[in-house]
Amino acid sequence: MKRTHDLIVIGAGSAGLTAAGGCAQFGLRVALIEKGPMGGDCLNTGCVPSKALITAARRAQEMRENAKYGIADVEPAIDFGAVHDHVQAAIARIAVDDSQERFEEEFGVEVIRGTAKMIDGSTVEVNGRTLTAPRICLAIGSKPFIPPVEGIETVPYLTNETIFDLAERPSHLAIMGGGPIGMEMAQALRRLGSQVTVIQRGRVMDKDDPEAAAIVVERFRAEGVAIREHTNAVKVGAAGGGIRIETDTGDPVEASHLLVATGRTCDFTGFGLENAGIEWSPRGIAVDDRRRTSNRKVYAIGDCRVGPRFTHASGYEGSLVVLQVALGLPSKADYKALPWVTYSDPELGHVGMTEEQARAKYGDKVAITRQGFDDNDRARAENDAHGFLKIIRKGKKILGATVVGPHAGELLLPWSLAIGGKANAFAIGGAIVPYPTRSDISKQAGFAVWEPTIFGKTAKHWAQFRAKYLL
Repeated sequence: MKRTHDLIVIGAGSAGLTAAGGCAQFGLRVALIEKGPMGGDCLNTGCVPSKALITAARRAQEMRENAKYGIADVEPAIDFGAVHDHVQAAIARIAVDDSQERFEEEFGVEVIRGTAKMIDGSTVEVNGRTLTAPRICLAIGSKPFIPPVEGIETVPYLTNETIFDLAERPSHLAIMGGGPIGMEMAQALRRLGSQVTVIQRGRVMDKDDPEAAAIVVERFRAEGVAIREHTNAVKVGAAGGGIRIETDTGDPVEASHLLVATGRTCDFTGFGLENAGIEWSPRGIAVDDRRRTSNRKVYAIGDCRVGPRFTHASGYEGSLVVLQVALGLPSKADYKALPWVTYSDPELGHVGMTEEQARAKYGDKVAITRQGFDDNDRARAENDAHGFLKIIRKGKKILGATVVGPHAGELLLPWSLAIGGKANAFAIGGAIVPYPTRSDISKQAGFAVWEPTIFGKTAKHWAQFRAKYLL
């Protein structure tokens, strides 16, 4: 059969948009198939609405905490309906960039709205049409994982896909799950006036550095978020117009609303992946370093494949597909400098290895350089010096970095470059940094890595020799 396109992309989230737009800019004939809203999870039910909600919540909390600056504390009057409108407006402002019109008019992509089904490794059916291409790219995402708790299907629970539709504030929000989504929503809704209880079967933020996570959890509890760690929900049911959650500790939680934030899963039933010999499980589609599936003609990128589920990872993988399909460059995914951030207050960000991961691999060869914000003049001037920067290294080689504090995510870039070999601690420590800024903490940490060498015995002897004989 004659090809209709050079590339078929299924899914118009961050991964699919990057792959489709990039290949089209090289002059390839690209079909982009999407059955739902353009922009995928990040734009519509993830990154964008959550950060808009978090911003509104932060503004409210700032009004409650002004006395330390000589300004009277005020309990804010919160119009939750207006907050909802703000969130939806944020989505609308960014949706222009991901719109069908833009990809058709600016990039020349053929955007098809419908449900795709693979017939084989080079053929896709959609809306009664048969499309063929030598390469297919799957960017079909994931969905919320709903744990098999007794009775959970009998109550109207929320997920990240529905919580941003709320136009009325929950009086009491119970959250199952203490990962990034659950914790971000816990603090935001608490700051907007809801009572909030988090139920987590282990430690909340269990993938994060424990020392850094403890600072975040302390703030949550101080703001009134109830956190029940090492607690399992065993039964859910309706009670008094709300929801009752039975736990294995014998201490039930009664709430008006339930948010399920227990991770992600995959279900590709109906996509016809088996027709193309593509292997998948609830964890996602199996891929190699080049993001190729068990059918080498088909790529899988973003949340649908086994691997890290972040918008920036999805966009990165979309660019790898562009390099391979458009230019023939066999580009492999490299995640040794992968950053991730929990947008709590304070923020908690990582790039590369955590201390725990590094010690598991290198043992006693791992060294830690720790720089606190209590030594950062901008943080002290702002009267917000909680938190720290932790550099994880092996000798002078940077393996990872953890930051906890305001704008932590903004401070990861130099360490991402260092881990990737495009910079080093010496260069970071010697950079000219505007004063006073929080970014100076990276300069301080970079200098601290090299300080023992700079002021070591050899350097001291040379300086003393110069003073005695050459000056």
